[in-house]
Amino acid sequence: MKTVSVSPHVHSALSTDKAMLYVIIALLPSALWGVFAFGLRALAVLLVSIASAVLTEYLLGKVSKENTIRDGSAVLTGLLVGMNMSPIIPLYIPVIASFFAIAVVKWTFGGLGCNWMNPALAGRVFVFFSFSSKMSTFINPWYVYKAADATSSATMLSTIKTAVSSGASGSNADVLSSASIAMSHFGASVSEATGINGYVVDAFFGNIAGCIGEVSALLLLVGGIFLIAKHIITWHIPVIYIGSFALLSWIFGGIPRSEGLFSGEMILPVLTGGLILGAFFMATDWVTSPTSIKGQVIYAVGCGFFTFLIRYFASLPEGVSIAILLMNIVTPTIDRYVRPKKFGYIKPEKKKKEEAK
Repeated sequence: MKTVSVSPHVHSALSTDKAMLYVIIALLPSALWGVFAFGLRALAVLLVSIASAVLTEYLLGKVSKENTIRDGSAVLTGLLVGMNMSPIIPLYIPVIASFFAIAVVKWTFGGLGCNWMNPALAGRVFVFFSFSSKMSTFINPWYVYKAADATSSATMLSTIKTAVSSGASGSNADVLSSASIAMSHFGASVSEATGINGYVVDAFFGNIAGCIGEVSALLLLVGGIFLIAKHIITWHIPVIYIGSFALLSWIFGGIPRSEGLFSGEMILPVLTGGLILGAFFMATDWVTSPTSIKGQVIYAVGCGFFTFLIRYFASLPEGVSIAILLMNIVTPTIDRYVRPKKFGYIKPEKKKKEEAK
């Protein structure tokens, strides 16, 4: 017998497995670009991450006598874990990350819908602090250098962070150029023709070193817009998250360079690192983000603030994963104090006026 609550009810043809499928479809362009840019080694990382997540889900389902494989959540978690990995990461690391995400973060707290933080992000942060050196080693796309093999490279974020910490001055482009960070032939050509910063062009299209699924801002934006169009997510969290981070970067981003207020850059910091991947695909997780629009606004601003704080004033070059997890922890508190108006609720003062009429 099913227990049905009192009205109102929301009728929708959208099921959990269909929602998971839409998110997977939205992620595929960026994931496939990562495979193209970094080679079959990146594909191996993605497949191992997904297989580990699905196997862990299957085994735990056997223990609890539940069939949870079909909803697609384990596939999505594994895909996100893989997309947050370096293409040359040892394969045992995504195995550990996927296991931690499913077994510890998801199943320990009751399975899908009960986890208090995003499983994929928690898995990534767990292995990041466990294997920091291996998690921070990247390669350029194979076509950036005219060589048979991709060349080892730091990411734009880590290069800028190191240079600024050492007292470097000038724009991000100057810092990257001084550090001999490669610019693709395409980025250089567009820059020469239009005057747009070539590093910005490369970061937008995905011609940079980084995690498998985070390098192409363009394809991530396409996937995010697809999810908004399908009503899987709303625009509030990703737009406000990215916007608040960009605004803080512009206002306060020059302080670490001793340049004062309103002198920071906005575009390149937004396009590099995992900001767009996190904003559209992980901060918007239904389970770990607030339910009300007002709550989502607070949550998104918090994500933007912590990402900015970690990137510019902490020792880490990237702060997206930790920022979202911090706000996941705050989500229950936000939901408790920022509640939507009850259906049919009328303020006492207004009710008295209506009765007096």
